[in-house]
Amino acid sequence: MPRIAALLTLWLCLLVGSAARAEEYFDRYHSDIALSKNGAMTVTETIRVHAEGNAIRRGIYRDFPLTFADAEGREKEVGFRIVGVARDGRPEPYRTETIRRGVRIYFGSSDVMLAPGFHEYRLTYETTRQIRFFDSHDELFWNVTGTQWAFPIRQASATVRLPPGVRAEALTYFTGPMGATERNARAENRGDTATFETTRGLGPHEGLTIGVKMPAGSIARPTAAEERAYFLKDNRNLFLAFGGLALVLGYYVWAWLAVGRDPPGGVVVPRWDAPEGISPALVNYIDEKGFGGQGWTAVSAAFLNLAVKGLVELSDLATSITVTRTGKPAEGALPTGEATLLAAVPTAGSHFTIEKSNGKRVQRLGAEFRGAMEREHRRKYYLANWPQVISGILLSLACLAALAIFGSLPEEGLVLVILPVFASVFVSIFALALGRNFRQAKTLGARIMAVVIMAFVGSVFVTVFGGIATAIVTEGAATGHLPLFAAVGGIVVTNLVFFFLMGAPTPLGRRMMDGIAGLRQYLTLAEQDRMNMAGAPEMSPRHFETLLPYAVALGVEKPWSETFDRWLLTAAAAGAAAAYQPGWYRGDSFASSRFADRVGGFAGSMARSMTASLPDPPKSSSSGFSSGGGSSGGGGGGGGGGGW
Repeated sequence: MPRIAALLTLWLCLLVGSAARAEEYFDRYHSDIALSKNGAMTVTETIRVHAEGNAIRRGIYRDFPLTFADAEGREKEVGFRIVGVARDGRPEPYRTETIRRGVRIYFGSSDVMLAPGFHEYRLTYETTRQIRFFDSHDELFWNVTGTQWAFPIRQASATVRLPPGVRAEALTYFTGPMGATERNARAENRGDTATFETTRGLGPHEGLTIGVKMPAGSIARPTAAEERAYFLKDNRNLFLAFGGLALVLGYYVWAWLAVGRDPPGGVVVPRWDAPEGISPALVNYIDEKGFGGQGWTAVSAAFLNLAVKGLVELSDLATSITVTRTGKPAEGALPTGEATLLAAVPTAGSHFTIEKSNGKRVQRLGAEFRGAMEREHRRKYYLANWPQVISGILLSLACLAALAIFGSLPEEGLVLVILPVFASVFVSIFALALGRNFRQAKTLGARIMAVVIMAFVGSVFVTVFGGIATAIVTEGAATGHLPLFAAVGGIVVTNLVFFFLMGAPTPLGRRMMDGIAGLRQYLTLAEQDRMNMAGAPEMSPRHFETLLPYAVALGVEKPWSETFDRWLLTAAAAGAAAAYQPGWYRGDSFASSRFADRVGGFAGSMARSMTASLPDPPKSSSSGFSSGGGSSGGGGGGGGGGGW
């Protein structure tokens, strides 16, 4: 038994000794601080490390804060320059990276592993703007070690050497974690030199902070020129942000005054014909300022106009729409878009079917139609002024890039730049989609569904990003970055506003738009108002059919068809037009329902039928990284460090 007990005791001693040897810690941390009369400090930190290849494999890293809060709580920047790094008396390679409100210095090389045991690192750097000035005294309040080291420090000390002729009036010191007021240290005032030393070891995330009080005027205060330079440096984020906002806003105002102002509009009065006799497809093109929804509404209006002219016949079948060429020859030259469509049915009896199985031909015909219309009418009625818009976007990106590159944004500051850009783009897409859905929705149910969908998407956006935005705004208000948020958001909003303002109709386009507005008024007028118009033609099948393609082009085919339906009922009661059937349309009989529910509904749904017939877009291949999840770790701010 005694032999077993002895063996167990020996085993335990070896185990404890091995664990002690495997511990990684700082045996000594000494900071030698030389203070100059101009306030600059040269600091040499000597750190004796015990490494075991666990956390400390290639070396250590040191985090140094580059900002401080002044008496008003505003964030200021300090100067910092590395003079040299050494290990065990020899120069040591190092690299730096930017961290939150500071810089991280990596001692060592990624391809060199440390031998286990003690190593002594020496970091020498220069720093400025570290002295506090008061009416009664000057003061150095210095966090010697920082409170973010991952290792215990068995002994920490510091020596402060004052400028010639300056003597310390009082000393103070604190130990422990951030915010602690423990005083486990001692200090000695030797006049022009002050020394500090801890009286117990510091645990991980504990540090030593010292204070040296000097007579007022001991350190030269910044001159007026230096104060101005500091002011510009401390506030360069705001200067860059608001300067960029002023530049972008000034550019857009100049561009809008040069090319973006709409010509003065004329008086809009109801009219019962298209301005200058233009085709229904061109009415849609001018009214939409281009082709909305890939131009299928314009294609539908053009097909309807060909049918009304008797050149084609439209057959409304259960699953498709068939366009059949009649034997009637075209009288004179057709409008460009209608000529393109008629070429798809070149001979009498030939037909073109709008259905899913024929989707590629429908798609190709739509592209030919849009191309022909664009070639003839582009820039004639409306100028989007894309060069000016793109130049404004590029200028805005350059201003934001200058802010990110030349500014001093912390991590949350970068978010202040990115978040309003992302949010504004999302909101603009959301608004455009909502507007498009409202314009394309022909029934009350469709409009309600569009609102419900958009409300759901909007609520998700607010839920996901609202809390983030609130937190960032709160943080921005606390750190003084809220004006930066406003400036960056102003740049984005300026782009969004002028994106819609920059486009302008030409003088010819303005005149056409006024005439089209008058035609829309006539098509949607109440019956009594239409009858009171001087010189307005009486309602008749011919009048209705002539204007139906224009009603489709403007999206008002429903009220126009309902007007004709009411006239038909009145005429039938008087014994006139009791069995009206358009010659250009072949479908269900009108006897079972109102006319507006047949021809009007058919005319308005042609564009949707064409869209539904298009081939499905190709499916994109999945990413090889889609199944994995990635994350990034980061370090905290403030003085301290760890091993790597």
